Amino acid sequence: MTETMEQVRTRKAADETIDIYTEDGSIRPDFLALVGAAIADRDILFLRNDVARLHESELGDLIAALMPEQRVAMINLLGDEFDMTALTEVDEAIRLEIFEQIPNDKIAEAIGDLDSDDAVYILEDLDEEDREEILAQLPFTERVRLRRALDYPESSSGRRMQTEFVAVPPFWSVGQTIDYLRNGDDLPEHFSQLFVIDPTFKLLGAVDLDKILCTKRQVRIEEIMRETSYPIPAEMDQEEAAQLFEQYDLLSAAVVDENNRLVGVLTIDDIVDVIHEEAEEDIMRLGGVGDEELSDSVISITRSRLPWLYVNLLTSAIGASIIGLFDHSIEKMVALAVLMPIVSAIGGNAGTQTMTVSVRALATRELDIYNAPRIIRREAGVGLANGLALATVMGLVAGLWFGDLQLGGVFAMANIINFLVAALGGILIPLILDRSGADPAVSSAVFVTALTDVCGFFSFLGLATWWFMLG
Repeated sequence: MTETMEQVRTRKAADETIDIYTEDGSIRPDFLALVGAAIADRDILFLRNDVARLHESELGDLIAALMPEQRVAMINLLGDEFDMTALTEVDEAIRLEIFEQIPNDKIAEAIGDLDSDDAVYILEDLDEEDREEILAQLPFTERVRLRRALDYPESSSGRRMQTEFVAVPPFWSVGQTIDYLRNGDDLPEHFSQLFVIDPTFKLLGAVDLDKILCTKRQVRIEEIMRETSYPIPAEMDQEEAAQLFEQYDLLSAAVVDENNRLVGVLTIDDIVDVIHEEAEEDIMRLGGVGDEELSDSVISITRSRLPWLYVNLLTSAIGASIIGLFDHSIEKMVALAVLMPIVSAIGGNAGTQTMTVSVRALATRELDIYNAPRIIRREAGVGLANGLALATVMGLVAGLWFGDLQLGGVFAMANIINFLVAALGGILIPLILDRSGADPAVSSAVFVTALTDVCGFFSFLGLATWWFMLG
């Protein structure tokens, strides 16, 4: 039964939390209807009690589910109660659409309350003119920190880092440090370790918070500090930083500039986002759709997909030209035209399997120049084994189907060749593209498909023509 607003308020008084999701993970329709009604009725009390205190990820999902005109209306009604961090949880297109309808001074006011990494995430998508206008309204120290982060390359650790951190000199005692932590006004909201720096801000080491709490007050910090676990250069790609976190089980890591000066910190929550984004990006690029989002417009999606469709059209034309070379053979035996798509399709699937594993291994740095020869030999063996296993069955079926076992033998041999080529192409093409500086996730699929089509058609029709000539 659908709840009324009064029923929701009554239940919320007894229960501090509310489940806004259905079993499949979407926003509950009845809750969405209540929020829509509250926006229409300007029911600020309901919005503050039942919407403003949602977790930022929940609030982001709610914003995405609302109608475009409802989003800004809800944000305006909530005013200072709205958590701007929620906008880091929505698609870029939705975020920009919202910011187009909010004055820059309001955005600047809200950004001033965010952690630096969230503020940078929002600012980097804005037009340069709007970004500069917003930055100009921020306090000097905060403006400098955000500008420095925005100066780092996109997708770098410097863009992802949080510039709020706790740093102390090595000569402080544990007691001094604890007093500083208790009385400091500019400390980050959450932290698990302290960094030790010299007067020039060069990184000397780190101390975990539990170590501070378990050590006597008179002990000096330099006596209990340890070497920083794998400091991350600010210019390092965020995906490489994520691999360090995964390899060494890090919860946080210092970010340093080219002079080893501490400039920020990366935390595990940032890295989880990076891992999710990079995995999603690889999957999207394998399909040739780029950085597409569900909220993108028809025009932007078309621009993203069309170039690779043109490339695919070109490679398909090459495959068609191979078929054209053997038109006389196809005219003599219709069975060739029937069986050709099978050779192409199954070879393409085999190549895609190998390519997917190869691209992912390159992305995670598991495949490199040292183990590449062994992996190439392994994939060739797998391709040959699969080819032999499937070709035997396929050749027998084709022979019985068309009443010609010799045709079945030709069909089987063509598939064995295509499986072997597909396996080699599935790993060699990504390796070659990676070595040449191209992104194998974007480019591999088209070329692997073209290779298996051309090789499949040529081997099958070529062998069939040779068989006709002998016959």
